[in-house]
Amino acid sequence: MSATHNNLPRFMNQMLPAVDKPLEPSVPDGTTIKLIGLGGVGSIVARYSALFLASCGSECRLVLLDGDSFDPTNAARMLFGQCGNKAAVLCAELMPTFVDTGLSVLAVPEYVTRANLPRLVVDGDIVLLAVDNHSTRKLVSDHCATLSDVCLISGGNDGVGLDGAGTFRRGTYGNVQVYVRADGRDTTPPLTHRHPEIERPRDRHPNDMSCIDMMLSMPQILFTNLATASAMLNTLWLHLCSALHYHELAFDIADGLMRPVVPIPMAVGETPGPTPKVVDAVSSVPAGNESKRGRKHAVSADHRSKKPHRKS
Repeated sequence: MSATHNNLPRFMNQMLPAVDKPLEPSVPDGTTIKLIGLGGVGSIVARYSALFLASCGSECRLVLLDGDSFDPTNAARMLFGQCGNKAAVLCAELMPTFVDTGLSVLAVPEYVTRANLPRLVVDGDIVLLAVDNHSTRKLVSDHCATLSDVCLISGGNDGVGLDGAGTFRRGTYGNVQVYVRADGRDTTPPLTHRHPEIERPRDRHPNDMSCIDMMLSMPQILFTNLATASAMLNTLWLHLCSALHYHELAFDIADGLMRPVVPIPMAVGETPGPTPKVVDAVSSVPAGNESKRGRKHAVSADHRSKKPHRKS
């Protein structure tokens, strides 16, 4: 049974990392990272996570999962050497680069489903989720809730145009969420916490979408994809440094903002330390192809009673 989310135990740090000593990631032998989704965001995450893991000098695995294929229409936002299944193509491109390192790169050319998730995501995994639909986010989050020890890092961003609620989105906003379970308990909230659009998704799983549905998906901005990938990798790095102090991060490349949404709550009875310099972010709803609630402009956690006026 998971912990009540108002009474979660401390995850890593509730304070920002110290500025007077270096952050040092720990990647033990046997570390396995599963990257689900290899589109505009995931294909960037794949290359830089592979480079990082290979540099750590440990025996580890990067598993690439996607049932979709690269095609010529993807070339405006994605780098790929040939058309074909995304996991297979990226794996073939990366393997020769890291053949003399301790990193193994593997491809699983499948969409994740309720049936295959117990085989594909297991205890001890670090999961990087870079998909563009809430149905898959809920599916993976719900599965992770059944595991004893797992770290799920999910990132996404808006497309350009009208969302599912008919609201225009300029395509510059995105976010990252972190769901961690340790010793059979939630130490951060699941992806569905305070996010009804994930708890009750209105979109469909890729297996249930037609080719026309996929072609009609909202266009995205390359640099927003890049910001999302960077935010996911930053979060992974902080997690491996035992210095992660947030469970959600939001950003907008047009506003020049990237800030934690809320600090990680403390366990009942725990003595609070110094107030971390975390802020309310530009929105409390994760990016994707669904609508988001009204966005709150960022203010310092120490000055919430003095919210500056800004034009929307």
